[in-house]
Amino acid sequence: MTATSAAPGASSRLLVVRNDKLGDFMLAWPALACLKAARPAPHISVLVPAYTAPMARLCPWIDRVLIDPGEDADRNARRRLLAEVKAARFDALLTLFSTPRIGWLGWRAGIPLRLAPATKWAQLFYNRRVVQRRSRSEKPEYRYNVDLAEALLGELGLAPATAPEPPYWPLPEGERLAQRRRLAEELGLDPARPWVFLHGGSGGSAVNLSPERYARLVQEVNARLPGERRAEWVLTAGPGEEATAAAILSPLNEAGVTAYRLPPRANLAEFAKGLAAADLFIAGSTGPLHIAGCLDIATAGFYPARRSATPLRWQTCNRAEHRLDFCPPDGAGEQDMATIDISAAAEAISDLLRRLPAEVTSGS
Repeated sequence: MTATSAAPGASSRLLVVRNDKLGDFMLAWPALACLKAARPAPHISVLVPAYTAPMARLCPWIDRVLIDPGEDADRNARRRLLAEVKAARFDALLTLFSTPRIGWLGWRAGIPLRLAPATKWAQLFYNRRVVQRRSRSEKPEYRYNVDLAEALLGELGLAPATAPEPPYWPLPEGERLAQRRRLAEELGLDPARPWVFLHGGSGGSAVNLSPERYARLVQEVNARLPGERRAEWVLTAGPGEEATAAAILSPLNEAGVTAYRLPPRANLAEFAKGLAAADLFIAGSTGPLHIAGCLDIATAGFYPARRSATPLRWQTCNRAEHRLDFCPPDGAGEQDMATIDISAAAEAISDLLRRLPAEVTSGS
């Protein structure tokens, strides 16, 4: 075995690291799909925090999930992780977001090929580096990740494959319909109308519209749709975001708009699968928005205008015709979400809902 390839005919054993937030991890799925499509198909392990592990276990491109105890882990936890990585005898390490701790882990574990973006001093621990300059935000985050995956395949000498296309989370046959039937029974939703999920929380990592502006958006979208095609609205919330959902729901109820709270789900995996019931998902640049993107559900995302968080950089990975994005206009403050034209957004969202194929909104 060489430093850059597994034994002839054998599957390469890869460790892919994306150990930060949920949205970042979901934007790694196109890269994971790219790696898995190579021939011979590699065995793919991921190193993720416990929080995103349930999603990693649902990913069809992942064979094994390793848990990262995190930056604040004690010495014993770090030793256990090092022993686990050493024992797996990986052929290559791909770090999608590089940190010194992970670079040091790969080096100490003796992984022969270690590839990461050429950023910060952490790159000293890697023997293959790709210059990306992500801070310029010249392409989507998921595309930067795919570029790294393609570079790794080239280093491994694996045969190229046709690039996978959305959905990057292809559900088992019948799963979407099962989720719609479950939600229809729980909330009494009309399957003949489009179902729009709205997530007003920010996950603590991104600015978002205020509850008042989301409530106005809902009313303006409804006003643009014919009565028999007005949407069924379902509000979602993560831990600690319940008050935000309530603040959106209250003015809608006062205005006579029927909206529902998504019933509690047992865990993150069940919540994520439940998003498959939606025809359209509206949110800020949060983890749930990127779950919807991986499912190739239509999305409408609200983004700040700062360079590191633009709609292009944090674009969802669904098909272009399923994707809308909105941000403050030129000349506004980078995070002044109040300057986004809600009427224009409502017009674009209602137009997208009218254009969705009937088989999508009927759940078949």
